[in-house]
Amino acid sequence: MKTFRDLLIWQKAMSLVTNCYKVTSHFPKEEQFGLISQIRRCSISIPSNIAEGFARESNKDYYRFLSIALGSLFEFQTQIEIALNLNYLSEENFKNLYEDSRELERMLTSFMNKIKETL
Repeated sequence: MKTFRDLLIWQKAMSLVTNCYKVTSHFPKEEQFGLISQIRRCSISIPSNIAEGFARESNKDYYRFLSIALGSLFEFQTQIEIALNLNYLSEENFKNLYEDSRELERMLTSFMNKIKETL
């Protein structure tokens, strides 16, 4: 692997960010500095921490950044459920985002377990 861009988890996380931006662009304007901002920031944090961890010198540091990415993913899942409860997200959009996030969660957890074995 030459760069973090080669990682499938990073690619999936980038796709999640893109979909997140598309969906949240239809939220009410009064949520611009509330839920829209929160959802977007935590979604951006996922691939950003995967990338930053890749550049670290040790697997221990890398694992820590992947752990932060996983925390941001859980935050994302919580916030899209809040958006669903407030009827800002349709059932279909929620289902698509949630399923994508669950797939990423499984991939990220598996990757973290492999790195943990080297610690």
